[in-house]
Amino acid sequence: MSATGGEGVLASTEWLAARLADPGVRIVDIRGKVLPPGSKPRYVPKREDYVASHVPGAVFVDWTRDIIDPLDPVPAQIAQPQAFAATMGALGIGDASLVVAYDDYDHIFAGRLAWALRYYGHDAVRLLDGGWTRWVAEGRPTTSEVPSPAPATFTARPRPALRRTADDVARILSASDALLIDARPPDQFSGAASAAKRAGHIPGARNVHYAKLIDPKTGRFLPAPELAKVFAEAGVDVTRLPREVVVYCNGGVSCTVPLNALRMLGRDDVAVYDGSWNEWGNDDTRPLGSGPKP
Repeated sequence: MSATGGEGVLASTEWLAARLADPGVRIVDIRGKVLPPGSKPRYVPKREDYVASHVPGAVFVDWTRDIIDPLDPVPAQIAQPQAFAATMGALGIGDASLVVAYDDYDHIFAGRLAWALRYYGHDAVRLLDGGWTRWVAEGRPTTSEVPSPAPATFTARPRPALRRTADDVARILSASDALLIDARPPDQFSGAASAAKRAGHIPGARNVHYAKLIDPKTGRFLPAPELAKVFAEAGVDVTRLPREVVVYCNGGVSCTVPLNALRMLGRDDVAVYDGSWNEWGNDDTRPLGSGPKP
């Protein structure tokens, strides 16, 4: 079942509109927002927006509660296998479901859910290209009716290769066959601002701000040649990527934008440093880089 566009990464609005009644397609609204550093709470779901209006048939995922591990001291870490499987099953997402996720924030939350599903062995997931904003702008159908999907069986099969810990990242800092990509804004990468107690970046990282990979006019991912150009401007040659590529941001969320851009460019094994700067930037034992990296 091809969703068109992005070769297994994206679903177009046209494609989804034609399949709203397809029982094999499960639509997830995961709208939310990230408030400026220092805000409490900093991570906020948009449940009220979902209740007011959403894509017909869409269920809602609160990215700050439903897919995280509340017992982990690092914020927003991925939920444990049993909890994740239970949440997906309760939403009607089963092993045979094709999931289409959307948000209204440059695909960062939809990307986080897509990565989480893939981490737990479920490859049948797509991002709605352009998200909620494009769906509404095109006059696509919306509803305030909240569905009650039948429970499904979701089997969590962790793929450790798609996730990195702080110790994993520390081991590759001096490796010649590894690449770290920091998806935060340039001022946070340079150390001029920070969402953690320390400022700067992980040594050796390249800064590819996630927002540069999205067309500001349409909200869609840039075409492949333009994606490659954005990476090249940050010193990343997508035609000669090393054996290991790891992305990070502040909470392992916005870094899924460059991760999915690299998937669109043919690299499907990029890993997320789940703790990201929320962990590294608050750990005095970890080394820091500072200033812009060419």
